[in-house]
Amino acid sequence: MRTFLIGLVMSAGLVLAGCANQPDNTRQIGGGLLGAGAGGLAGAALAKNSSSATRAAATGIGAVLGLAIGSEIGRYMDEQDRQRSYTAWNQATNAPVGQPIHWNNPNSGNYGTVVPVRDGYHQNGAYCREFQQTIVVGGRTEQAVGTACRQPDGTWRTI
Repeated sequence: MRTFLIGLVMSAGLVLAGCANQPDNTRQIGGGLLGAGAGGLAGAALAKNSSSATRAAATGIGAVLGLAIGSEIGRYMDEQDRQRSYTAWNQATNAPVGQPIHWNNPNSGNYGTVVPVRDGYHQNGAYCREFQQTIVVGGRTEQAVGTACRQPDGTWRTI
């Protein structure tokens, strides 16, 4: 199992190293790093009731998959795409559950939808919402589900 995890970490390093030689790769690396973090968290959450070895493997697999997906999305999303996506997500924090919030960027042809699918309270008492997001970037559709909780200062933090 330990060898498997070391292999996963080395694979992630090689992917990032390969991106480093490409021109104008900031979006791709940023997307990859964000994807790796989100994928690792998702893998850990899916295996939360499993043994520590299984949790570690799921976290590693999630991180590598997230790295690949996030890198690909980041390669094609420009700053205007990200801003429009963020604005839609921000609107979805206050939209009724089930109401889709759409965004599009006519300059790049990329678009997406954010839908609050469920709300409730975290065990620490914070108000939280689960979101489903669909993004079409470069003609390729990616979907993700995540949960964010409102902080005492009114901002939202993904958990």
